[in-house]
Parts: sequence; C-alpha cells; structure tokens
Amino acid sequence: MKKPYLIAEIGINHNGDINIAKKLIDNAKKAHFDAVKFQKRDINLVYSKDILDSPRTSPWGKTQRDQKEGLEFEKNEYDEINNYCKKVNIDWFASAWDLNSLEFLNKYNLKYNKIASAMIIDEKFLHAVAKQNKHTFISTGMSTQDEISTAVEIFNSYNCSFELMHCVSTYPMKPEDANLVTIQELKKIFNCNVGYSGHENGVVVSLGALMFNISSLERHITLDRTMYGSDQAASLEFKGMMFLTDSIKKILTAYGKISVGKILEEEKLISKKLRAHIKK
Repeated sequence: MKKPYLIAEIGINHNGDINIAKKLIDNAKKAHFDAVKFQKRDINLVYSKDILDSPRTSPWGKTQRDQKEGLEFEKNEYDEINNYCKKVNIDWFASAWDLNSLEFLNKYNLKYNKIASAMIIDEKFLHAVAKQNKHTFISTGMSTQDEISTAVEIFNSYNCSFELMHCVSTYPMKPEDANLVTIQELKKIFNCNVGYSGHENGVVVSLGALMFNISSLERHITLDRTMYGSDQAASLEFKGMMFLTDSIKKILTAYGKISVGKILEEEKLISKKLRAHIKK
C-alpha cells in the first residue's frame, strides 16, 4: 500500500479573506498534506442574472451576487497564493467551473487540474482541460457510469493523464452513503487509479477508503467548522487534519507484508513464558 496524494480542499472556505487562506495553507503544510486546492468561477458564466439578482443575506450584502463576489478571489489574491505556496513549499491548484477560469488558472503553470463533480458532464469543458495535458483529478459525484465513461474517453483521446475520485456530493455525507466499494469497481471498469474526495464528518470513512489503495485523498479544511459557508460543516479543522494524516501514517506502517507463520523475536520470548506449562 502506498501513501495517497493528500489534498487539502480550501475551496471557498477562505471566505474571501487572503489571510484566512494563508492560515489554511499553513495548516495544510503543518499537517503534512501534499497540496491545497481552491475553486475558481466567473460568476457571470456560472450563474444566471436572475440567480445573481435574487435576495440572499450574507456578510457581503443582500443579493446572491454580493455573496458570490465576496467569496471569489481574483488575480491579486491568486498571485499572492502562488507566491505563498512556493514559499512554504506546498503544491496548489484549483477546480475551474468555466472556460474563462480555466484559462485564468493556466497562467500559473500549475501541475494539476481538477474536474469538480458538477463539471464532469460538460464535454466542451472536458476537452479544453484534457488539451492542456496536465494530470487531472476527476470527481465522480452526481454522475452515472455513462457520464464517467464519456469523461474517461475524452481524456484518453488526448493521452492526458488522469485519475478518478470517488465522491458523494452531499454536505456533510452520511457514512451509510459512502459506498466505498465503488472505488474498487471504478478501478476495474476504467483501468485507472482512483482516489477519494470526502465530504463526511470526521475521518473514519476516509481511513476506510485508504484500505482500497486509493491514489489520492481530498478533504475540505477550515479554521472553524462554525464559520459562515456551506462547506464549513463538512470540513476538517487542524486537529482533525493532524489526526487524519497521523492515522494514515500508522496504517501504512501497520499494513506490512504477507508473512504467514512469521514469529517476531519478541514473540519467542513471550512464547517461552506463556507456553511453559504445555508438555509436547
């Protein structure tokens, strides 16, 4: 069993504050994650005018537009994120939700792309991502086997490296909905690496996914699960992040190699004591 690539999904949990984003990057580094991930949207492409003009009370105003603009980082913030991640030596990338955002992110020469579950059915978008020929993480939440198959065919047609990520798009996800055996089935059907993107509370389900030899593991992170935002409750605070990565390290150490009948030297000493009364 190999250690999965660990992705700390910041998403929009920074609440539009670059200082919160930096603290989350620091926490991901301290907790031994390999990368942090954000989300990028051109809100005028992703949402209709009717939705943007509709009422929504938030810390940024009284409309959906106010809220979504308040959560969205632009060039100045991403320049700062790019420089800060280089400084602390952690990978970063983002899931684009439209073609303008994909083009915007490409300016940063990132190693990876990410297809959010919402975007896996947008074939025009999938072609544009695959053309970039960067290793791509493809989340499969809300998707049928045929929709996943179409995405896989598109990436294969460009010889673009990818891996699927088993995902259930509920926030937070109930453990009984995790269906982790799907990881093995995705490997079998599509002959590719498969990771896990989790939205559950706690770390038990994620540790269960580890036993299916996942290639990557993504969890949302936050400074405080009670903060404003729809993703906060399904995110890990720093203690949870540390517990997850420490547990992964212990499981990888404990996994071992097949050695039926192998007796440790320590066991031999204990055997003499505990079996002394047995006459052969």
